[in-house]
Amino acid sequence: MDEWGGRVDYVDYVKRNGDLGVLVAFSRILWPRFIEVENCVLWDRVYEESNFNLWRDSLSGDARKIEATLNQLRVWQIVESEDVGDGREAMEFLAGCIAKSWKNALRAQFPGRIFNVRILDSEDGPIVTFSVDSE
Repeated sequence: MDEWGGRVDYVDYVKRNGDLGVLVAFSRILWPRFIEVENCVLWDRVYEESNFNLWRDSLSGDARKIEATLNQLRVWQIVESEDVGDGREAMEFLAGCIAKSWKNALRAQFPGRIFNVRILDSEDGPIVTFSVDSE
Protein backbone atom coordinates (compact mmCIF):
# COMPACT_ATOMS: atom_id res chain seq x y z
CA MET A 1 0.00 0.00 0.00
CA ASP A 2 3.04 2.22 -0.37
CA GLU A 3 1.68 3.60 -3.66
CA TRP A 4 -0.64 5.77 -1.57
CA GLY A 5 2.22 7.53 0.08
CA GLY A 6 2.67 5.59 3.28
CA ARG A 7 1.29 2.91 5.49
CA VAL A 8 -2.46 2.50 4.97
CA ASP A 9 -4.54 0.22 7.18
CA TYR A 10 -7.75 -1.60 6.30
CA VAL A 11 -10.02 1.28 7.36
CA ASP A 12 -8.15 3.68 5.09
CA TYR A 13 -8.27 1.09 2.32
CA VAL A 14 -12.07 0.75 2.58
CA LYS A 15 -12.52 4.51 2.62
CA ARG A 16 -10.36 4.87 -0.48
CA ASN A 17 -11.80 1.96 -2.47
CA GLY A 18 -15.35 1.35 -1.28
CA ASP A 19 -18.47 3.40 -1.52
CA LEU A 20 -21.44 3.57 0.82
CA GLY A 21 -23.55 1.23 -1.33
CA VAL A 22 -20.88 -1.48 -1.29
CA LEU A 23 -20.45 -1.13 2.47
CA VAL A 24 -24.20 -1.37 3.13
CA ALA A 25 -24.49 -4.39 0.83
CA PHE A 26 -21.57 -6.07 2.55
CA SER A 27 -23.12 -5.31 5.92
CA ARG A 28 -26.19 -7.28 4.80
CA ILE A 29 -23.91 -10.20 3.95
CA LEU A 30 -22.32 -10.05 7.40
CA TRP A 31 -25.60 -9.42 9.25
CA PRO A 32 -28.35 -10.89 7.07
CA ARG A 33 -32.06 -11.06 7.70
CA PHE A 34 -33.64 -14.44 8.28
CA ILE A 35 -37.19 -15.66 7.88
CA GLU A 36 -38.99 -18.72 9.18
CA VAL A 37 -41.00 -20.81 6.73
CA GLU A 38 -42.63 -24.11 7.69
CA ASN A 39 -40.26 -24.63 10.64
CA CYS A 40 -37.21 -23.78 8.50
CA VAL A 41 -34.98 -20.78 9.22
CA LEU A 42 -33.82 -19.33 5.92
CA TRP A 43 -31.58 -16.50 4.79
CA ASP A 44 -34.10 -14.07 3.29
CA ARG A 45 -32.06 -13.84 0.09
CA VAL A 46 -32.53 -17.52 -0.74
CA TYR A 47 -36.25 -17.83 -0.11
CA GLU A 48 -38.48 -18.11 -3.13
CA GLU A 49 -41.72 -19.99 -2.56
CA SER A 50 -41.73 -22.32 -5.58
CA ASN A 51 -38.04 -23.22 -5.10
CA PHE A 52 -38.64 -23.83 -1.40
CA ASN A 53 -41.58 -26.10 -2.22
CA LEU A 54 -39.48 -28.11 -4.68
CA TRP A 55 -36.73 -28.68 -2.09
CA ARG A 56 -39.24 -29.42 0.67
CA ASP A 57 -40.82 -32.13 -1.48
CA SER A 58 -37.46 -33.46 -2.71
CA LEU A 59 -36.04 -33.66 0.84
CA SER A 60 -39.23 -35.14 2.37
CA GLY A 61 -39.81 -32.05 4.51
CA ASP A 62 -36.57 -32.52 6.52
CA ALA A 63 -36.08 -28.97 7.83
CA ARG A 64 -32.34 -29.34 8.53
CA LYS A 65 -31.63 -30.70 5.04
CA ILE A 66 -33.75 -27.96 3.45
CA GLU A 67 -31.91 -25.29 5.47
CA ALA A 68 -28.48 -26.74 4.66
CA THR A 69 -29.36 -26.87 0.97
CA LEU A 70 -30.83 -23.39 0.62
CA ASN A 71 -28.78 -21.40 3.16
CA GLN A 72 -25.54 -21.23 1.23
CA LEU A 73 -23.22 -18.40 0.41
CA ARG A 74 -20.48 -19.42 -1.97
CA VAL A 75 -17.70 -16.94 -1.28
CA TRP A 76 -16.80 -16.83 -4.97
CA GLN A 77 -20.20 -15.18 -5.51
CA ILE A 78 -18.94 -12.02 -3.81
CA VAL A 79 -15.34 -12.07 -5.09
CA GLU A 80 -14.33 -11.09 -8.61
CA SER A 81 -13.51 -14.24 -10.58
CA GLU A 82 -9.94 -13.16 -11.39
CA ASP A 83 -9.28 -12.78 -7.65
CA VAL A 84 -10.16 -16.40 -6.83
CA GLY A 85 -7.08 -18.20 -8.13
CA ASP A 86 -4.47 -16.86 -5.73
CA GLY A 87 -6.86 -15.71 -3.03
CA ARG A 88 -7.82 -19.04 -1.45
CA GLU A 89 -6.45 -18.08 1.97
CA ALA A 90 -8.21 -14.70 1.86
CA MET A 91 -11.47 -16.41 0.81
CA GLU A 92 -11.19 -18.81 3.75
CA PHE A 93 -10.59 -15.88 6.11
CA LEU A 94 -13.65 -14.09 4.68
CA ALA A 95 -15.76 -17.26 5.02
CA GLY A 96 -14.73 -17.53 8.67
CA CYS A 97 -15.75 -13.93 9.35
CA ILE A 98 -19.10 -14.43 7.62
CA ALA A 99 -19.75 -17.67 9.52
CA LYS A 100 -19.04 -15.99 12.87
CA SER A 101 -21.30 -13.07 11.97
CA TRP A 102 -24.10 -15.37 10.81
CA LYS A 103 -23.90 -17.35 14.05
CA ASN A 104 -24.30 -14.16 16.08
CA ALA A 105 -27.06 -12.79 13.83
CA LEU A 106 -28.97 -16.07 14.11
CA ARG A 107 -28.53 -16.10 17.89
CA ALA A 108 -29.83 -12.51 18.07
CA GLN A 109 -32.89 -13.19 15.93
CA PHE A 110 -33.68 -16.68 17.30
CA PRO A 111 -32.37 -16.68 20.90
CA GLY A 112 -34.01 -19.98 21.83
CA ARG A 113 -32.41 -22.02 19.07
CA ILE A 114 -28.99 -23.50 18.48
CA PHE A 115 -27.61 -23.28 14.95
CA ASN A 116 -24.92 -25.26 13.20
CA VAL A 117 -23.07 -22.65 11.14
CA ARG A 118 -20.27 -24.20 9.14
CA ILE A 119 -17.89 -23.72 6.26
CA LEU A 120 -17.79 -26.32 3.54
CA ASP A 121 -14.85 -26.70 1.21
CA SER A 122 -15.49 -26.88 -2.51
CA GLU A 123 -13.42 -26.82 -5.66
CA ASP A 124 -14.45 -23.19 -6.20
CA GLY A 125 -13.77 -22.09 -2.63
CA PRO A 126 -15.48 -22.07 0.75
CA ILE A 127 -19.25 -22.15 1.21
CA VAL A 128 -20.89 -20.77 4.34
CA THR A 129 -24.09 -22.54 5.35
CA PHE A 130 -26.27 -23.13 8.39
CA SER A 131 -29.10 -25.20 9.75
CA VAL A 132 -30.89 -25.49 13.08
CA ASP A 133 -29.01 -27.91 15.32
CA SER A 134 -30.86 -31.03 16.36
CA GLU A 135 -30.56 -30.30 20.08
